[in-house]
Amino acid sequence: MAKGIVIYYSRSGNTKEMAEIIAKAMNEADLPTECKSVSDVTPVDVFSYDAIVIGSPTYYGQMAGPIKSLIDDLVSRHGQLDGKIGAAFSSSANIGGGNETTIMGIIEAMLISGMIVQGDPQGDHYGPVSIGKPDKRVEKQCTRRGCRIAELTNKLKS
Repeated sequence: MAKGIVIYYSRSGNTKEMAEIIAKAMNEADLPTECKSVSDVTPVDVFSYDAIVIGSPTYYGQMAGPIKSLIDDLVSRHGQLDGKIGAAFSSSANIGGGNETTIMGIIEAMLISGMIVQGDPQGDHYGPVSIGKPDKRVEKQCTRRGCRIAELTNKLKS
């Protein structure tokens, strides 16, 4: 049976809250999913999942250092993520704070790894974004993303 993981880094708790919403939606959509801080994940752990969702706060328009370190550590195992489902999400303090560039940085690494990344024609096209604490709109986007990831993973991996 396919399974997923939502990996996040969070200082303020906003990105963690988004991660928990996405993981809950994935579980409710019949994809067993864990939600873990990046500090609790090793590169080897990542390969046992069929869907890998990564979330980061935005620092200077980029992903946080601990997320980048995990991605950098995966380089020595290049090719082993080929065909897995990937997605990203981000939070920032301000509108125009770099959410999309952060998400795209994560997605670029996923694509280079051969992962399958699904866009969304509605709402947050690249992945859910939050300005500060997640509000109802962000919760809706996170739930939608989690459901879509679970549906795609179960379709492709069953």
